[in-house]
Order: sequence, then structure tokens, then C-alpha cells
Amino acid sequence: MERVRLRDRQVVWIAAVLAVLLVTFSVLRPGSFATSFNLLNLVSDAAILLLLATGMTYVIITAGIDLSVGGVLVFSAVAATKIMDATGSLLLGAATAVLTGLAWGLLNGVLVAKGRIPALIVTLGTLGMSLGGALLLTGGVDLRAPGDLNLGLGLARWLGVPQIAWICAAITAVLAVALARTRFGRHTYAIGSNAEAARRGGVAVNRHLIRVYGLAGLLAGLAGYLSLAKYGITGVSAHSTDNLQAIAAVVIGGTSLFGGVGTVVGTVIGVFIPVVLQNGFQILGVRPFWQQVVVGAVLVAAVYVDQWQRGRRDQ
Repeated sequence: MERVRLRDRQVVWIAAVLAVLLVTFSVLRPGSFATSFNLLNLVSDAAILLLLATGMTYVIITAGIDLSVGGVLVFSAVAATKIMDATGSLLLGAATAVLTGLAWGLLNGVLVAKGRIPALIVTLGTLGMSLGGALLLTGGVDLRAPGDLNLGLGLARWLGVPQIAWICAAITAVLAVALARTRFGRHTYAIGSNAEAARRGGVAVNRHLIRVYGLAGLLAGLAGYLSLAKYGITGVSAHSTDNLQAIAAVVIGGTSLFGGVGTVVGTVIGVFIPVVLQNGFQILGVRPFWQQVVVGAVLVAAVYVDQWQRGRRDQ
């Protein structure tokens, strides 16, 4: 119960920070920032990162880490493009991206759960393997998405909002409910709080960890397909920091790196804070490097607060 109250307080504080940023930029540049066009850009920019961060939330709550999501995203996009070029089927391309991402995620999970290899080492290794595989398949040259995908899903809107954003929002909402209200979510928290106690309580810890890493990989694969639709190219060299951005969003959103604490709702807010900062700084004409400085400072502060609260709980 104490952890639930702590989690709720963290989400409130993070939401307050985001609200302050939105109000500040709206007051400073009301004709540029606080417009429907710009707000839609914010949503569109955050959508794909939100998928990666949601999967990362589950992983970090189990006290793990997944550095491979950026590489898996790229590899899945490349594999999907190859299949679509060969078959002409967008549906087969989507299935390929999702299944490829799932396969990488399951590999991570098996090596972590069954192989007893630290998640940091496993996912760092699969990051290199997936990026290297993508480069081998493309020869280091970006592949173009089929025009039907880029001009269809990539530009499609519903109620004025990009369909890609609706897809990401719907998946995130389902996973938020799953984490908060289902047995799968309860087992995820239990493993992060104390894996041995969870095992003694009847949780199949190894099997659950494999599923969690598989989920993160599946979401990275889907993100690769949606990125392909949005930008029209595989972006082999454009996603090198996606894993770090996802981890930063999760931690800023209140999920503890020590495991057992976190929410998808907090992660959603954590995704939007750097996106809003970047957008607001661009509108104000501030050099983009400052955004990296501010996000880095917020990340360090979030980890410090997490450690401080953990120390208080342990006293």
C-alpha cells in the first residue's frame, strides 16, 4: 500500500512539472507553441518513443534493463521492408516487423532468465547484433518504404490526429491497464520487488521474465514498422539513442531502476517532458544542445529522488 501511495505521488509531481512546462512555453510563445498544429506535432513526435518506453517500463519494473530496443527497431524495419519489396504485401511487412521484434525480445529474455546473464550485458550484445544485422542486410544504405505505406498509414489521420498516434495511444492504454489491474502486472511488480519471494509465492519467475522481454521486443518491432510508415526510410543510423531516450522517459516518469515501482501513466508523462522541452526550445530559438543538458539534469534528479525515497523506506 505504501508503494502504491508513493507511486501516485510521483505521478502527480511529474504531471505538475509537465503542466508547468506547457504553461511556460504557452505564455512565452502563445502564437507558436499553444496552437493545434504544434500540439499535434508534439503528439506525433512522442508516439513511437511511447511504444519503446512502455515496453521498457515493464522491463525496468522487474529490475532489468533493455538496451537493444533501438537496434531491434531498426532490424525489424529493415526486415519488414525486405519482405514488402519481395511480396508487395504491407500486412506481411507488419507481421514480419512484429515477429522479428518478438524474436529478439524472447532471445533477451531466455538469456537473462535461463542463462543467468546480466540484462545489461545481454541487451548490449543484442543491440550490437541487431544493428550489425541491419547493416549487413542493407549494406549500410537506408531502404525506402513502399509508397503505399508512407502515403497511407504514414499520412493517414482520424479526427485530425495521425493514425500512428492513435495506434500507439491505444496500445499504451491497454498495457497501462494490464500493468495496474491484471495478474501479469502484479507478477511484474512482485519480481521487481523481490524475485526470490515471488518465486516462493508461486510466480514462474523465469517464464514471466521471458514474456516481459518478449513484450518489449514486440513493441520495438511494431515501433520499427510505424517509424517506417512515418518517415519513409529504415533510418539505420537514426535510432542510435532511442534506447537511452526510452530509459530516460521511464525513469523521469517515476519508475525505479531498482525495480518494483513504476506506472505506464508516469512513463507517458516522462515521454512528453523531453519532447515538450525540445519543441519549446526550438520555438524560443534556444540552441538544441540545452535540451540535452536539461533532460540529463532532470534524469539525474529523478534517480537521486528515487534513491532518497528508497533509503527512507529501508530505514
